[in-house]
Amino acid sequence: MMRNKVLSQLGLAQRAGKLVTGDDIVFKAIRSNQARLVFVASDASENTQKKFRDKCRTYNVPLVIGFTRDELGESLGKLDRVIVGVTDSGFASMMKNGLITLSEVEYIE
Repeated sequence: MMRNKVLSQLGLAQRAGKLVTGDDIVFKAIRSNQARLVFVASDASENTQKKFRDKCRTYNVPLVIGFTRDELGESLGKLDRVIVGVTDSGFASMMKNGLITLSEVEYIE
């Protein structure tokens, strides 16, 4: 299933040191043009989703909303994660290709 493939690619990016997590760190990565793709948990608050939707739109960073905080955390081998930023363009484009086909994921380019 493509959904699991994207989550395992997140895990690979984590092990390669190509991810940042947490509100402030991901915001900083977006502002400094280091974030290539941002994941926001589908069960994050409306406020958090809006904040990152607006920030990503302003800086032209693709945004994904559609995995739960548990799914994101589990893929990274950590406790639940609400915000994840991919800082490597190779990993980001690999994930984007998989995301385009997922209808239950909100993908904003």
